Parts: sequence; C-alpha cells; structure tokens
Amino acid sequence: MTIQSICLFCGSNKGTRAAYEQAACELGQTLAQRDIALVYGGGNVGLMGIAADAALAAGGRVIGVIPGFLREKELAHQGLSELHVTQTMHERKALMEDLSGGFVALPGGFGTYDELFEMLTWGQLSVHSKPIGLLNVDGFFDPLLAMIRHGVAEGFVAEGNLQLFVVAATIDELLAKMNAYRPAPVNKWLSHDRI
Repeated sequence: MTIQSICLFCGSNKGTRAAYEQAACELGQTLAQRDIALVYGGGNVGLMGIAADAALAAGGRVIGVIPGFLREKELAHQGLSELHVTQTMHERKALMEDLSGGFVALPGGFGTYDELFEMLTWGQLSVHSKPIGLLNVDGFFDPLLAMIRHGVAEGFVAEGNLQLFVVAATIDELLAKMNAYRPAPVNKWLSHDRI
C-alpha cells in the first residue's frame, strides 16, 4: 500500500519542547519529498502551521480544511494549495478523512485527541480501513498508550483494537509501518451474554 495523502493531527500550539517543532517541520518536508499530500486543519499557528510551511517550502501539496468560524478569526493559512471551508467541526473531520489515505498524530491537545480518537473509532467500526500512526516524539504519547492498555486490561478496549494504529519514534519508521499496514478484522460488538 502506497499512501498518497496523509492527514495530520497536531497542536495549534508549539508545545514546550523544541523536538515537537522539529518533528512537525521534518514531517512536512518528508511528505513533500515523497510526493505525499499533507491534509490538515488549515491553520497557520502552532505545529500545524510549522508542518504546513515546511511542506510548502519543500514543494509539497498542502490541503487545509477549516470551519468557517475559525477562518473568520484569521487562523486560516493563506498560502495553501487548497483550502476547504466547512460549516462545522464534524464536517471538517469527515472531509479530512475523505481526502486522506492515512492519519498521523503529533503532539497536541484536546483537538488532536478528539481527531485521533474519532479516526480510531471509525476504524474500529469499519467506517474506514486506513492506517493511523502516532509519531511518539520524546515519548509524548507514552501516557496515552498506557491508558489505552489500561482500557484493554479493564475490559473496555478489545485487545485486537491495538492493531488499529501503529507507533514509532521516527518519521521513516512510522511511514514504513503505515505503508505496511493491513487492517485486521476486529470483533467490535459485545457478546449477548455480556449485555
């Protein structure tokens, strides 16, 4: 499987570590160099803006998807290859999913978690079968991964759902894992005796 477009979920802030900015910049450059379109939330701020600027500077194609109320606050990037404006956040996520062949999460806050978990949930429900990758910069996602494993141990997350995403500390490793990804069938529903 060769991915032609990747949707990036990441912070609208830069975070406290230079490694986060460096990873966003390197990801944008790498996608451009590999002729993979970058799809993202359309903003000009934080890690989002850094990744978009890096991809554009390297000659890449960058597609933004932003709801109108954020565009009106002048948060939209003005130099993108394409900018789609939606009415709602829900429409934004649906369009980003539709435009993308896979998803990558970098460090971020509530918005990043929301987007990541919606795509994981859609994968669990077979709404899509696209690869989802976490770029674990400086161990940022370690606590989240521990929480997911805790959900498995406590019976709230099926162990097979751990196959819905891949994790790596480097961009090259992450993209290799995503290109090798094959969705595994997961029994999504509780058995009748547990309802």
